This record gives sequence, structure tokens and C-alpha cells, in this order.
Amino acid sequence: MQPDSRLVIALASVLALLALPSQADSPMPAYGGMAQDLMHLDNGMIIQGRGVKTPDGYTSGFRLTAGFTPQYLPRLDLGAEFSYRESDDVPVSLTDGQQLLDTTSLGGSLVAGVRLGPLGLYAKSGLAEWQGDPVGDGDPLRGGTARVQGFGARLQLHHLVSRLEFEEIKAPAMNHLNLMTASIHYPF
Repeated sequence: MQPDSRLVIALASVLALLALPSQADSPMPAYGGMAQDLMHLDNGMIIQGRGVKTPDGYTSGFRLTAGFTPQYLPRLDLGAEFSYRESDDVPVSLTDGQQLLDTTSLGGSLVAGVRLGPLGLYAKSGLAEWQGDPVGDGDPLRGGTARVQGFGARLQLHHLVSRLEFEEIKAPAMNHLNLMTASIHYPF
């Protein structure tokens, strides 16, 4: 297959998604997931929340997202995300060797997304403040501020909702908080 034919196939795929029934009127923003809707305000703002728990069992916490769709731009979604995470006994490689840390992070990100028919694409960028307490010895607390970045996609076909997201905190001691999540949700 020649490179030109791959470009034609990619463009045809995007056009096929755009030809599907538009869900721009859907109350779910591009970055929305299976989060619990906490509040729908009269001005169109949606506030969602969900718990965070990693499969390795080290980390738990929560995320709150508040966002809206501008009235004259029905395919654009804007929002802000606030997250709190707590991790226990995380093995961390630092410049002075391997350590176990209990870490706490508090972060905030701006989120922007666009809806293209049933496909929603979004990106986020922000900062996280973190603190690590060494387990078992008298070493001093470690901490700092790190950049948060991420992107994701949500595909909604009738009742089936699938979601993929990658989020990274740019600090060596916080690598355990870098997450790639995928989900498929079908309510019945």
C-alpha cells in the first residue's frame, strides 16, 4: 500500500465518522466518561466526579471535573479537572537509590475537547504538587511541582461508550501515577 492510499483511507474514515448522526446535542462532553454526574447547572455547566484506584493497589483518590460547551460552538467542550491521589509504599528510583515512599499529590488541569459525531477527542494540561514521605527511615520529605499532560478519546455509538485516556505526571518520583485507562460501558 502506498503512502498516498493510506492518507486517502484515513481521510475517508474521518469523513465516515462525521457522516454518522451528530451527538453534539448530547450532554456528555468529549472528555466525559463513566463519572458520576454530581450537578447540572442552569448555565450548562456539568460537574462530574469519580474515584481513582490503580490496579496495582498502590494509589487511590478522586477526580472532579467541571466543564461546559460554549453556546455558539456546540462541538467544543472546555473544562477544568481537580485531582487528589494518595499512594502507599511505592517503590521509587531516585538519584540516590531505590526507596519506598508514601506519596500525596494534588493537581489541576485545563481540559479541552472536540466532538466529531460519535467521536470525542480531548487533551489536558496542568500542574500537580506532590510530596513523598520515605517509609521506615528518617530521610527528609521529598516533593515538588510537576507538569501534568494527557489526551484521550471517547466513542459513543447508541448506548455503547468506549473510552481511552493517557495521563502523565512529569516527575521521576511520580511515575507510578502515569496512567493509561481504557473502558467499555454498555448500560442495560
